[in-house]
Amino acid sequence: MFVDEVRVRLRAGNGGAGVVSFLKIGRHAKGRPVGGSGGSGGSVTIAADANIPTLLRYKRNPHHSATDGKHGEGDLRHGKFGKDLVLFVPAGTVVSDSDGVVVADLVLPGQSAKVLSGGRGGKGNAGFVSRRHRHPTFAEQGEYGLAEWFSLELKLVADAALIGYPNAGKSTLISKVSAAKPKIADYPFTTLEPNLGVVSHSEREFVLADIPGLIEGAADGKGLGHEFLRHTERARALVVLLDPSDLQTDSVVTQYEVLVRELAAHSPQLAKRPMVVAVSKVDTGASDLRELAGLVDGELLAFSAITGEGLERLLHAVADAVDTAKREAPERQGFVLHRPIEIPFTVSRRDATWVVEGRAAERAVSLNDLTLPEAAAFAATRLAQIGVDAALREAGAIPGDDVAIGDIVFEFQDPLQTDLAREDEGEIDSDDAVSPGIETEGQRNDAD
Repeated sequence: MFVDEVRVRLRAGNGGAGVVSFLKIGRHAKGRPVGGSGGSGGSVTIAADANIPTLLRYKRNPHHSATDGKHGEGDLRHGKFGKDLVLFVPAGTVVSDSDGVVVADLVLPGQSAKVLSGGRGGKGNAGFVSRRHRHPTFAEQGEYGLAEWFSLELKLVADAALIGYPNAGKSTLISKVSAAKPKIADYPFTTLEPNLGVVSHSEREFVLADIPGLIEGAADGKGLGHEFLRHTERARALVVLLDPSDLQTDSVVTQYEVLVRELAAHSPQLAKRPMVVAVSKVDTGASDLRELAGLVDGELLAFSAITGEGLERLLHAVADAVDTAKREAPERQGFVLHRPIEIPFTVSRRDATWVVEGRAAERAVSLNDLTLPEAAAFAATRLAQIGVDAALREAGAIPGDDVAIGDIVFEFQDPLQTDLAREDEGEIDSDDAVSPGIETEGQRNDAD
């Protein structure tokens, strides 16, 4: 089964948690902090592989996850990092995020794009040792890995694409000039999936794509062709095949006008590609082609894939068109979009609570036990350092307001107002006015 468009849900690995551990030394009450840090979770990467023909594997199984990092242990044993996940896709796959933004166009085999980064591992208490915190009694939790839906869309990478009505002879032609073996029959829409074939002619080689038949209105969703027009987008040149036989109700002139119109409706650039126009099945007795020759820009070719008449001339013209396209347009190498730097946090108001959202803010309070005064003070200092206090103050928060970060609710204490009041009363010097601005529920209960 040929599958060229799927949606997949990908998840990066969670980071492991740090641990609180002490090594008793002599008569020291607390001992030396030896809590190890957790390992970071695995990331998710999408890579192009020439040996993958379709996206079928992801149609059958759309859910994929990288592995989680392991938790830290005592004696400075750090957790193992999670294993990265690499998803292999066909060359020519376009990757879009859940908002429809194209994040990567993987044209060449070996190209790759990291779409999700694993969650960072949490520090153990040994990682927080400093002059201020000689015996930290807290550790950091690991980050959750991000999860997101992505769209994968395959656009075949071919030098030339065969365009025509159903039963115009496209499949017969590609089966005669390459090793491709498409299904061939005398009823419409025989070709239900694109076929690729490598053509060798006069020491020149090019990849030819057989695109399922197009009909009028294909660009607007009529028939089957609209699903496969995307496969013409990468083709350097187009080969328009016109069928003069009784199998078609439209004349070759009408066929030509409809096909060019549908290509232009799908993408204006397509109609400007180098184009070879050929009439197939001349062995059946072609009609008068003089009117058609007057419409075609360039030479009008006629051939029969059955008898071989005009076939060499057609292949020579297609090879020339591909060479011309290569000279006039540089080869498209694909790209990987570098996403903008993630906003550290946002502040919003929901009912009577200020809500702070963002990985940076969540990381600041992601400690194992915020009921410990030391841990709560450390988290408050972190929030102040990344600008949460200032952002809340600017948004209109006043002392005593509730502030939610994830599942944790704090009480806002404006450090500027508190320190100024204490300074006026002579309790502190202005140089010492550096106090955390948020008080936890645990601290509030202890004060009560």
